[in-house]
Amino acid sequence: MMPKDPVMLLSYMNLKLRDFYPSLPAFCEDTGEDMDQIVDKLSQIDYHYDREKNQFV
Repeated sequence: MMPKDPVMLLSYMNLKLRDFYPSLPAFCEDTGEDMDQIVDKLSQIDYHYDREKNQFV
């Protein structure tokens, strides 16, 4: 289950992207999570997905 709190979600996502997935789309495809919801939630705390770094910065 994904964290609801944006700060916890940030930590969770960056860990998953760093250790297990080559990209955000790959994570979403594998887990069935909605990419737009993740991006929207993290944009609320001014974090955006960087494809080159494969993390939210």
